[in-house]
This record gives sequence, C-alpha cells and structure tokens, in this order.
Amino acid sequence: MPFGGGTILKPLKFAILGTGFWSRYQLAGWYEIGGETCVAAYNRTISKAEKLAAEFGIPHIYDNPEELLDKHEFDFIDIITDVDSHSQFVQLAAQYGIPVICQKPMAPDLETARGMLDACQQAGVPFAVNENWRWQYPIRQFKKALENNDLGRPFRAHILYANSFPVFENQPFLKDLEEFIISDLGSHILDTARFLFGDARSLYCQVQRVHTDIRGEDVATVMMEMRQGMTVVASMSYASPLEHDRFPETYIQVECERGSVELGPDFWIRVTTQNGTTSQRHKPPRYTWADPAYDLVHASIVPCQADLLKMLRGGEPAETSGADNFKTMQLVYGAYQSARSGKVVDPNTL
Repeated sequence: MPFGGGTILKPLKFAILGTGFWSRYQLAGWYEIGGETCVAAYNRTISKAEKLAAEFGIPHIYDNPEELLDKHEFDFIDIITDVDSHSQFVQLAAQYGIPVICQKPMAPDLETARGMLDACQQAGVPFAVNENWRWQYPIRQFKKALENNDLGRPFRAHILYANSFPVFENQPFLKDLEEFIISDLGSHILDTARFLFGDARSLYCQVQRVHTDIRGEDVATVMMEMRQGMTVVASMSYASPLEHDRFPETYIQVECERGSVELGPDFWIRVTTQNGTTSQRHKPPRYTWADPAYDLVHASIVPCQADLLKMLRGGEPAETSGADNFKTMQLVYGAYQSARSGKVVDPNTL
C-alpha cells in the first residue's frame, strides 16, 4: 500500500546521482512511499555505487552520468551529490527532458540557482528540491497549533537549533566548507521560517566560528522582518553544549496577540492563553531503516518525498518546488551578504 493509503499506481523508475551518506535514506524513503524503483546509480567513485547497489538491489551502476542517461529511460532523477555539482546534473537532466529532484542546498550561489531554474523552465522539466525539514512531524503539528487556537496575530518568533552534535564525524567534508552552517543547516531553518511565517522583506545576520578546526562558520543568528511585520530570529549552532542538547531537534516559540505556542524538547508543543497552558507530545514516526541519531530527520524524508511524488505523477507543484526553494536561497545568501557587510539586506532584491 502506498504511503497514506489509496490506489496502488505503477511504480516510477528513477536513477540516483550520488551514493554518499544521505543516499541510502532517500532510497529507503522512496521505497517506503510505495514501490518506486531505482534502476541505476551514478557515483564518481564507482566502488561506492557498487556498495549501495548491492544493499538495495540496484541493477545498473555508472561512473559516467551521460552513459547512465543514454542507456536507460527514467521517470525522474534524484540528485544526492555535493552542492557544487547540483547545477551540472540538474542541467543535464533538463537536456534529457527528465524531471529532476535535487538535494538541498540548491546551489552554491544565487546566480547558479537561477541558471538551474531557467534550464528546467526552458526545457519544460519539473524541478523540485528535497527540502525535508519543514516536513518534520512536530513542525507540521506546530503550524496546526499556531493556526487553530485563536491566538490572534503572531508578532515575534524565535527558532532555535543549537547543539554540540559531532556532525563533522560522519560528514567530514563539512569542515572544509568556506560557508558552513547557514548554507548547510540554515537552508533548513530559514526554509522552516518561510513555511511557518511567510517571506521576509529584510534580514540582518551575524556569524561566528567556535570550532577551531573548520573553515566556515558554525554559529549564526539571523533576524528577519517578515512581510506582515512580524519579527523572526533564527539561531543556529553546532557549538552549543546545552541542557537540552538534543540533535537534531528544532525549538520554536511564537508570541501572538492572545497567547503563545512553543515547540520544546522531546517534541512537546505547549499552547498558552489566558485560560492556562495545554501541552501535547508529537513524537515522529520511527522507521527501521533510519539511523537512530537522525530519526527525526529521516522520518521527514517520507512525507517530503510523498509530496514530490505527487508532482512527478503530474499533480500540483511540489511544496518545495525549485521556484519556491529559490526564495529560501535568497535568505541563505542574503544572510551571508549581511554578515559580510554588517548591514540589513532585502533578500528579494538579490
């Protein structure tokens, strides 16, 4: 039975480009939804592709993406490579006329992201980004609590992602990034801010480097003025040993005219009004294929890719379409511009 129930449809055939850390979890997510079939995998180091192919029964492996595309027909391509190669592969999929899903962050800069959007638009190829953070079950439930409790206009929010998880141990390449936490993690957190509160009309950012053995920033604070006048502060850190140091949980607090809503540790959502506080725990689902350390994130892959699948089957645009995610990229690179200049930035003009 497909994810969410309903009629069983013919499985879509797809290929993955990139067989690194995240690939096995995205593959498991596609299979969890309802039988989509990966028929080919590419990796520049073919031994890595061979290992993943053996694990998932992928019949064809390549170290040349053009050869992969020439020899098979696909319903879509899933790109799970490093950010610097995203544009190359998205534009290649556009040339072959194949719908394409791309790992976040979309691109290493806004000019490259625009080129990816243009290539897919000109080719008439559906393009979306596998941005799953906003699909975390507690965050989806938080939005419902914010909307369904007659709290009035929200006027201030704080999104906190801060912990001391050793993220560099299983993803050592992150140490070498010139731009780290805003690009890697901020693409999630700033997208979540857009999902909850709409688009920003200005932002101001400060960054710090606390770990001494990395190149980029591991702490960032972004203050945004949203279009409806709300203030949103997004705080991010991989250098914070806190009492509630629970990777990879995101904590959110929103103040409204007639109350407040908080997503706190261990997935508890608390709604406070003049009548008092009610609380409910919204634990995410658990999948056997998920890494226990990443349970929360890996569970969000399933509803995210279910939404992408609707697009791939010819339905409405994905929630995280390329065009929508470009607005998140404007926040990401607007934050870097603000941090460099020390000035307030309008991300919509970038």
